[in-house]
Amino acid sequence: HSELVSRMMNNHTVVRDFVLWGFSHLQEFQILLFLFFLLVYVLIILGNSFVITITFLDSRLHSPMYFFLCNFSLMEMLVTSTVVPRLLADLFSTHKTISLTECLIQSFFYFSLGSTDFLILTAMAFDRYVAICRPLHYPTIMSGQVCVKMVIACWVVGFFSIISPTIQKSRLWFCGPNVIDHFFCDSAPLLKLSCSETHHIERMDFFLSLLFVLTTMLLIMISYIFIVASVLRIPSSSGRQKAFSTCASHLTVVVLGYGSAIFIYVRPSKGHSTDLNKVVALMTALVTPFLNPFIFTFRNEKVKEVIEDIVKKILSKDSEGFR
Repeated sequence: HSELVSRMMNNHTVVRDFVLWGFSHLQEFQILLFLFFLLVYVLIILGNSFVITITFLDSRLHSPMYFFLCNFSLMEMLVTSTVVPRLLADLFSTHKTISLTECLIQSFFYFSLGSTDFLILTAMAFDRYVAICRPLHYPTIMSGQVCVKMVIACWVVGFFSIISPTIQKSRLWFCGPNVIDHFFCDSAPLLKLSCSETHHIERMDFFLSLLFVLTTMLLIMISYIFIVASVLRIPSSSGRQKAFSTCASHLTVVVLGYGSAIFIYVRPSKGHSTDLNKVVALMTALVTPFLNPFIFTFRNEKVKEVIEDIVKKILSKDSEGFR
């Protein structure tokens, strides 16, 4: 209590604005980094928008698997958009300042959308489990109404779970220094700057990381254990290959997404190795969302078939126009 009173008396020392350090130490590469990040960001938006568009336009992709994929692509665009526009602006800015309110808003949306991302990946794994292990019951279990409810539940749980830690962070005192050694308002670098007691919030962050990363990963692994056991019972090798190919793209994205998230957030010593954390965070914010459309289009036979048909239609229209 006395500590709080003394801080209130010295109100002029309280910090409410921060500097996002980002990649400021790479001063000579600012323009190159800007162009590279901008290019990747544009490709992320175009690639994921393309996946959503072809899913809506082609009836062959009107199934639960692609409905979840649409939501996942939307999540990837939103997660990236909470971080990259600010990163691009800071690369050309000399101030790089962000208020505590802006910082907490960015952090809230980044983690709530990220949590929803993991839940949707889990829903996709459940969908593959039902399709392969319970094919006769698939239309009943994975009806359109059920899929919509599952996605709404993912959004609601993802967003509501981050409200409490965000409110608690808004009540923290910051007395300086005010430099966040990251390119966005990640939780650990922000808590590091607080002169309040943060152990409770750190424990809550760690618990939520365990809940959303390790628990969902465990559920996905259980789904795939049943899937593999079921696929191995298929007599024909072509049937086994077809069954595995429907899971390959999802499994690839799971490995990419969970690998970087576990490295950064499910480690007690996550406050250390900041430069390495920044590089791995780029995986979550840029690399994975960039690769996802390619993984889902090039590793999925039905999507490739739809794209080939679209290309043929465009080429035939062009050849008609030349006549």
